[in-house]
Amino acid sequence: MNNQDNSLPRLIGIKKAAEMLSVHPATLRRWDNEGKLKAIRIGSRKKVGDRRYRLEDVQKLMQG
Repeated sequence: MNNQDNSLPRLIGIKKAAEMLSVHPATLRRWDNEGKLKAIRIGSRKKVGDRRYRLEDVQKLMQG
């Protein structure tokens, strides 16, 4: 198998993302609604599914 950079993104949960950014999970939900940090919804109902965040996106936000 080829190990190029076309693999799936690494995803983290809302709790871990909130800890990394030193914010409350509700802040991440608001940022998702505002488009500042988009979440990927996991589950059968996308409107209410669990939110996951791309680790790369969280790290970029941490850097400013």
